[in-house]
Amino acid sequence: MKLLLPLSLTAAAALIAACKPSSNAPLDSHVTTAEEQAKLTPDEVLRQFKAGNARFHSGQETRRNHSEQVRKSAPGQFPKAMVLSCLDSRVPVEDVFDQGIGDVFVGRVAGNFVNEDLLGSMEFACKVAGAKLILVMGHQHCGAIKGAIDDVKLGNITTMLSKIKPAVVMSQDFQGEKTSVNPLFVKRVAENNVRHNLKLIREKSPILKEMEDKGQIKIVGAFYRLTDGTLEFVE
Repeated sequence: MKLLLPLSLTAAAALIAACKPSSNAPLDSHVTTAEEQAKLTPDEVLRQFKAGNARFHSGQETRRNHSEQVRKSAPGQFPKAMVLSCLDSRVPVEDVFDQGIGDVFVGRVAGNFVNEDLLGSMEFACKVAGAKLILVMGHQHCGAIKGAIDDVKLGNITTMLSKIKPAVVMSQDFQGEKTSVNPLFVKRVAENNVRHNLKLIREKSPILKEMEDKGQIKIVGAFYRLTDGTLEFVE
């Protein structure tokens, strides 16, 4: 039997270097300009986000010079989209869509629901700052969704979870165990939560509804899988 001996520091460093993908391409330091943002269509932004997620999923993310992007973006911002995501630490929004600094407005709240503040943020992002896409993104194994299913009562969490309860009601036609331990039911509620909030955006923001009707923006939903980093788009 051969014994596996620990590598020396030199040998370990050489092994790590050998495993890194070789690339002589310079790091991307581009940031979206006002002119580029103005030329984008909502469909093109959605296409870019889908392509970015495919790169993220396959491990082919863009190699970026973030320090240079920070300096370049400091004078002004011209993001492509506004993403409403859950608070969950396992859902790094810019990484999920392989976007750089200055590309995305991100709003986060446990359970990815809209309220007055987030609607105002979306209106700023699109009407004032020129973003072309609003994407509401729920995710797999969401703790806030499970809490709403379980009717958790705890401090301010109780009020927060009440915003998600409509999705639980929407999911009562689910054929199977309607509990937080059933991942399929949790997924159904998470998807319905996205659908409910897409509806609320259109109902509670005449500004965004008018922009969508005129084709100036798209409002879409997605479900993110923690297990493989991929997306399903929710109608």
